[in-house]
Amino acid sequence: MAAAPEENIGSLKEQISRVFEESLRITVPDEAEVAPIIAPCARKEAGDYQCNNAMSLWSKIKGKEGVTFKGPQPVGKAIMENLPPTDMIESCSVAGPGFINVILSRQWIAQSIQRMLTYGIDTWAPRLPVKRAIVDFSSPNIAKEMHVGHLRSTIIGDTLARMLEYSNVEVLRRNHVGDWGTQFGMLIEFLFERFPDGKVNDQDIGELETFYKASKQRFDGDAEFKARAQQAVVSLQGGDERYRKAWAQICEISRNGYEKVYQRLGVRLEEKGESFYNPFIPQTLDLLRQKNLIEESEGAQVIFIEGKKIPLIVVKSDGGFNYASTDLAALWYRLNEEKAEWIIYVTDVGQREHFDMFFTAAKRAGWLPAEEGQYPRTSHVGFGLVLGDDGKRFRTRSTEVVKLVDLLDEAKIRCKAALVERGKAAEWTAEELEQTAEAVGYGAVKYADLKNNRLTNYTFNFDQMLNDKGNTAVYLLYAHARICSIIRKSGKDIEALKKEGQLVLEKDEERKLGLHLLQFAEVVEEACTNLLPNVLCEYLYELSEKFTSFYSVCQVVGSPEETSRLLLCEATAVVMRKCFHLLGITPVYKI
Repeated sequence: MAAAPEENIGSLKEQISRVFEESLRITVPDEAEVAPIIAPCARKEAGDYQCNNAMSLWSKIKGKEGVTFKGPQPVGKAIMENLPPTDMIESCSVAGPGFINVILSRQWIAQSIQRMLTYGIDTWAPRLPVKRAIVDFSSPNIAKEMHVGHLRSTIIGDTLARMLEYSNVEVLRRNHVGDWGTQFGMLIEFLFERFPDGKVNDQDIGELETFYKASKQRFDGDAEFKARAQQAVVSLQGGDERYRKAWAQICEISRNGYEKVYQRLGVRLEEKGESFYNPFIPQTLDLLRQKNLIEESEGAQVIFIEGKKIPLIVVKSDGGFNYASTDLAALWYRLNEEKAEWIIYVTDVGQREHFDMFFTAAKRAGWLPAEEGQYPRTSHVGFGLVLGDDGKRFRTRSTEVVKLVDLLDEAKIRCKAALVERGKAAEWTAEELEQTAEAVGYGAVKYADLKNNRLTNYTFNFDQMLNDKGNTAVYLLYAHARICSIIRKSGKDIEALKKEGQLVLEKDEERKLGLHLLQFAEVVEEACTNLLPNVLCEYLYELSEKFTSFYSVCQVVGSPEETSRLLLCEATAVVMRKCFHLLGITPVYKI
């Protein structure tokens, strides 16, 4: 690949904004803080983009000394006339009260796509106003298996991390596992009962979930065991070596189970659990006391939050710490030790109130700016429930929550069966069949979740998510494979065409597809800024639809425009692959 240009030129919207910014400085030199308001045209026949500054600018400048404009339309006309010369814009027109409609040059769109093919898709990465972020996601509890409820946090968090990383943000991927607390007393005591010599491995414990339930049963039904379990917590937190060792063994066995799920999902995480932040809690609370934020209430130590009936408890009445104390210590560490500018927490919407209160406490302490949108900042990325066909929380027939590993296995098995039914077992190697079933099966599960607005609940349905028609990963992966097949069947060396060929967008369908490709960067930027992966899913599905429209009216192989159209096919495939990567989906190249 050719060496990339030194500077990332930013998204299409950003490039248009820079041109209008120059015009605004000339048109209203005394209004230096006015930023261009650029948006895609709502009516596509009017243009590609629109500058919407005229009305708000008119209300700002009317009546001021030296202003000669008579209304918003003359302001819009002046902004249009003061635009600097640029190859980007083919034509402009003013509509209504000063809206400036912009039609982009076909040639410029084609050249921009060709530059991406030469220098790579990373040159289209958006530019965000942050250098280092933490994404806190997945976060299962030790000694409990990952279930379908962990699916959303894990894949939404992974996608947000991938989009930020693509945007040149250094991302610290944090797994804030529940590896500390009173439940470890009963687990350790039960472990000592079953294995007095302390020698234990994964096979001895069996299913951790079963082990956890058995220990909970003893805890609830045996007063003498309960007393020993409570004493075990004191021994563990006091640093007793035997108890620490048992705790570490339970954590390690859990960790091994989680890692298998993360490997299947292709998710990277660095564990920094509750226990990591535990030593920082006393000093964190001291800092809050120095700010006079902590008060006594009914034997507990709390922070009162304006507008909330219940205070944020930071030390329980028995002197123990809780989620709030751990979260405050973790936030202090992330801001002061890890120097994060943006800290993103991915949990279910049910925890919204906790995060609202905890963020407000941090603002009162002066750790975070009071103004919204300033850095450092924190964001809670809430998500809804995964439902079964009955509209209730997704469970097995025995009313158990569905294990994530079973769900992924089922998706792969169903996908493999569909491929075998289509005769692929005879055409492909066993390895190709296995890899494709995995890519499509896991991809289908991920996409079915990510395509929904994360705040809503969604129904988990294998038949729908594995359908090869409509807005599914199966349809999109097959669409990508078809594009690759078109390029292969041409017999042309696509790398050579990138260097020697020229992209031309003569037909309307070619131009529509080209413009949509160019909008990739601003879509990723929007998805990052609003923390909404479904925005990227919508873009990807629309891209495949626009490609279908193009391919239905534009012959590629064997046409006089073959070279240009093969380059457009390749550009579409490149952008689709980057979308798949950001969504954590492995592309397939043949079907």
